Parts: sequence; structure tokens; C-alpha cells
Amino acid sequence: MTLPREKTGVEGTLQHESSTAAGHNQLTIDEYLRKRLMPVEGTIPHLPGIEMYGNSIPAGTVGGDLFEYINFQQRYDIDARIQRALKLSKEFLEPLRADEPPRNSVDDHVEWLRSRPGFRSEVETEYRTARSSEQVRVAEDLEELYTTAGVLVVDAQGHGIISAKIASTVHDTFHALMLAELDRRGKTTPELFEKLNLRLAQSVTARNALGRSDDESGREIATMLYGEVRPKGHFRFVNFGHPPPLVFSAEYRKFMDVDKSRMAQFLALGLQIPEDHPDRTRYFSLQFRQRASTSDVAEITLMSPGDILFLYTDGIYDGSDAQDRGKLEAVMREHCMLSAKDICNALLEFAVSKDDYLLKTGEEDQIDDKTVFIIKKD
Repeated sequence: MTLPREKTGVEGTLQHESSTAAGHNQLTIDEYLRKRLMPVEGTIPHLPGIEMYGNSIPAGTVGGDLFEYINFQQRYDIDARIQRALKLSKEFLEPLRADEPPRNSVDDHVEWLRSRPGFRSEVETEYRTARSSEQVRVAEDLEELYTTAGVLVVDAQGHGIISAKIASTVHDTFHALMLAELDRRGKTTPELFEKLNLRLAQSVTARNALGRSDDESGREIATMLYGEVRPKGHFRFVNFGHPPPLVFSAEYRKFMDVDKSRMAQFLALGLQIPEDHPDRTRYFSLQFRQRASTSDVAEITLMSPGDILFLYTDGIYDGSDAQDRGKLEAVMREHCMLSAKDICNALLEFAVSKDDYLLKTGEEDQIDDKTVFIIKKD
């Protein structure tokens, strides 16, 4: 069911409802979900030569769209993480003294190695060296986060509180897995997204949040695009069923055609399980596929000053309609010299104007949540 649309302007709609919530001792569930699924401007990462801004308008009081800035420097203590990795790299090399209890996972594994038949001291040395070098690499990869910003865009199926709950599940799972990734790897890898994909898959034992259902609408389905941008305009991303990014050229003042063969895309989260996953028979899968790898990470580079990367949800554009693309291109052409925030708001204003027509023609069920995210090269 689509909730009644609020009659507010874009600027008003884009603001958190903090003033409303402040008048209550306790937030309602839709107020809570809307606030937690909307970032604040204070979290926008600042990279040299890059300007970014995004925002969302739900179809009702709350929706299934989620976007979030991943400000690595603000969210994580990169210095402390690097120092911990370097400390572990040294500690992993140090053999245990007699009767000393294990200090870490390497010591624990070495104790197990020593219990195996045919143990040789060289095996311990090689293992400690390998694990130490892993931590050196983690420290080096963590250094990259000083000049990296992430963006997470999610579009959960449907509208209202259930969709917001699904988006919230993706959000919370993503951040829990990110902590594990940075601990183990110092960066994001395709493994994170495979685990997130499994979290949204439907269990054959009906132990997922919505239970087992033959009805497709009974599944927790969401599209997701996660990408990381660097100061020179280099954007690497993974895509699970989400409309592909658009690139607006400042020189040619139009959207440029991007080689789709270089933009790998999986089905929406939860619909496909890797054929080599040990739990594949415990989940429904439309078909089995190859596990995501680094070759499935797509890349786009903004080449010239003023070039714009445009991320969106299907409430703005479904990624296929040529007429809609042309209208968005006209809006972008008119506003491309403005700030990323002004461009974002102009695109949202345009989308909201189309909703007014749908309301007048009795097609309000076609109104969807809307998200726009702009990355502009200075």
C-alpha cells in the first residue's frame, strides 16, 4: 500500500523531522526509520577536487530508499587501526615463551600446529611470517582510506514501513560487515557483498524475517549500489540490480554512453546464491551464479573538471526510458554549473513535479521513493 503523499516542497521534505520529533517523548516507528535512513550534511566526505551531495524523498512518511555517505575518516579511527595492524605484524612474529598463554589468533593456531604429527619448527616460522605480512598489507590498504569516500544507495521493494525495515536491514548488515572487513583486510572486498546478499536471501527453513512464501512479494528484495570515489574522479562500484550510474560530460553537456560490458551487474540482493557457497541448498535462488570477484567491480572515471556522476533510484529514472533520460539530461544541462547540492535538488524538484501529474490523473500508486546522489569533479 502506498502511503498518502505529504504536501511539502523539496527543501522541506529533505530536512529531518527533528522539530516534529522533538515535541514527543518517543519517536513513532516511521519517524525513527525515516531519521535513521537519512544522513546529515555533517557526514559528507571532503576529498580534494571532488564535491558530492545526495538526498531522498520518500513516497509517504517513510520509504524504502536509503543512501549514505561512508566518511571513512569520520567513522573510523584510521590512525589507530594502522597502528594496531603494525603492532600485530610484529607480535605475530614473536614465538611464545614457555608456559605463556596464547596472545592472539596466531599463537592459538601455532599451538594446534604443534599438536599435529610431524610438526616442524619451520612450519611455525613460515606461518608467523605469512600472517605478519598480512597485517603489513592491512596497514597499507588502510592508508588508502584517507583519500577515499564511499556511497551506499539502496532501494527496497515497495513503500512504507516494511520497505524501510528492509533498507534498515541492509544498512545495519553492511556496517557490521564493514567493521569485519577493515579488521581483516583494511578495505572492502567482494566478500562483504556476498555476505550481505546472503542476508537478504530467502531461507528454505523459513527462518528469515518475513518467512517462507511462494509469493514473490513475500521476499525481502532490495537493489544496492556501493561505490568508492578517489580525488581524481575514479569511482569503483558493485551493483546488485540497481539502475546503472549516468555520467554527464561538462564538455559535451550531455550524458555519455558508458561501456556496459565494463559494468558488471548482479540481480537484486537475495535472488542469486553463488554456486560454490556451502549453504547454497539452504536458500532459494533463481539460479546459481559465479561468486563475485574483483573483476565484477566496475569502474568509471570523471575525466574533466565539471564532469558529473549521477546515482539515483528508480523513483527518479528506471535506467531504460529514453524519453525520461532526455528530460533528466535537460535538467542537468541547465544546472550543471551549480553546486552538487543545487544539482541534486533541481533533479528532485523535477521528479516531484511529475508526481503532481500522477496525482491529478489518479495514478498515485505509481509514485515511488526518490533518491539522487551527485558526485562532481571540480
